[in-house]
Amino acid sequence: MADDEIDYNIVFPDAATSERYWQGTKEPVGCVTIRYTAPLKTVFISESFGYKELSSTALKLLEILYDYEVENSPIFFHIFSNGGFMLYRYIIDFLHNDKQFSSLRVIGALVDSAPGSGNVRGALRALAATLGPKITPVLRYVLLALFAVTVFLLRVVLYPLTKYIHKNHYDAVQEKPPAWPHFYLYSRADQVIRHKDIEVFVETLKRKGVPVDSFDFVSSPHVGHLREFPEQYALKCRDFLVACMKELEGTDKQKRQRISDQ
Repeated sequence: MADDEIDYNIVFPDAATSERYWQGTKEPVGCVTIRYTAPLKTVFISESFGYKELSSTALKLLEILYDYEVENSPIFFHIFSNGGFMLYRYIIDFLHNDKQFSSLRVIGALVDSAPGSGNVRGALRALAATLGPKITPVLRYVLLALFAVTVFLLRVVLYPLTKYIHKNHYDAVQEKPPAWPHFYLYSRADQVIRHKDIEVFVETLKRKGVPVDSFDFVSSPHVGHLREFPEQYALKCRDFLVACMKELEGTDKQKRQRISDQ
């Protein structure tokens, strides 16, 4: 790619999977990467109670692009698990509704092991993995019990009412999806995010005319597709990124042609 066509690969891993994923991985060739992992408290507590802490984070991440004067470069999102997708939801909101970001050129988004909806058991597994082995067993069980009760009440039992105050990430993006291409990578062996949630989500986006594709790795664990199938994963990511860039180049060529014909 030419210097003025460097792709900005904005990566949103979540707290439970960040370090495991990034060990041994490299920044995509030809890309400048901005990586952000949301804190445990924000993902598991603030979002569960309807506090929009990630909204301010999303705004800062978009403003960084202007600080570095790269707002005219193509932007590609790589999102991991529900934690990353929660942040991505607010990014989409700003890109849809805030005119100051109208010049940003998002060319696509690759979503790994997300999104999931209303899966209390999966959320507990994700929180348990995030807490790690350092916390005492008693405190671990207390935190997991409190979290389970809170999520079940607010996001399952009371959600038909609370959604009018704060929709979850799954419903918000499904209701008003962005127009750029998406590629969802998942596995039916995932014990955190139900594969049916992703499949239903993808089908909904297709019905709404969003260019979207998906791939089921079948046997890999939650955000473990790269570790289990490194060559296949890297190839699929690369092919999708290349396809997004070709589509952008085709769009730019058509614009130039229209201008020359005027």
